[in-house]
Amino acid sequence: MRQYSADLTPPWKKPKPVPEVAADAGLVVEELGTGFCGAVIRCEKTAQGPTVTLEDRFGKHRVFPMEPRGFLLEGRPVTLVRPTQTPVRPSPSRTASGSVAVPGARARVARAGRIYVEGRHDAELVERVWGDDLRIEGVVVEYLEGIDDLPAIVADFAPGPDARLGVLVDHLVPGSKESRIAAQVTSAHALVVGHPYIDIWEAVKPSSVGIPAWPHVPRGQDWKTGICRSLGWPENTGAAWQRILNSVHSYKDLEPPLLGRVEELIDFVTLP
Repeated sequence: MRQYSADLTPPWKKPKPVPEVAADAGLVVEELGTGFCGAVIRCEKTAQGPTVTLEDRFGKHRVFPMEPRGFLLEGRPVTLVRPTQTPVRPSPSRTASGSVAVPGARARVARAGRIYVEGRHDAELVERVWGDDLRIEGVVVEYLEGIDDLPAIVADFAPGPDARLGVLVDHLVPGSKESRIAAQVTSAHALVVGHPYIDIWEAVKPSSVGIPAWPHVPRGQDWKTGICRSLGWPENTGAAWQRILNSVHSYKDLEPPLLGRVEELIDFVTLP
């Protein structure tokens, strides 16, 4: 007699097999159901079946069952299996922002949400310190070239629950023009925060730049040109900025008021 398989599913309807990958320590994967991305730190055998513990860039741990086709590795579905040896947790490295690094992680597709900063220098500084974090989270940073057009930009962006907008403003102090504009556009889905410095240059610690302090520039003078004059630098603000930017290697080179505001914006636009 001819023998028939108990599985009568037509071949073209069966899911294609995916590779099995050992859940070795440090392997970076994304859990398919939740989108949680992290590095493997531990595998365990439980009564319900094997599980894997992942650690994301913030040091947060999540435990997931090792189900078939349950994870993405470099964008492709895989089945995680227990390694032949017990994984040993590697020492975590850090990004320039101080977050736990996720080696080999690919940039995610950009979110609808955005972070706006005032100018190109602001954007370059944010990229220098938080670039790795932003790529993993899929957050794009754009610059405004000034705050005067912010109400029209926010209205055109139309922020909502799935597209939050965060804005970083220079010299956001009570009673300033910047504070009045920020109050106009702030909402449940649009957050405007700022630092107290006249320009993003001042948010870099003087010691990192190799100067005792940022000079005082009298009102009525161009601030950046005045800084160059006071420090004896050539009056080339582009070259001066490159000198400042090249002195920034990590979050330790920035003033705390800026650090807190940028972290607040990243958290805001990545809220689930």
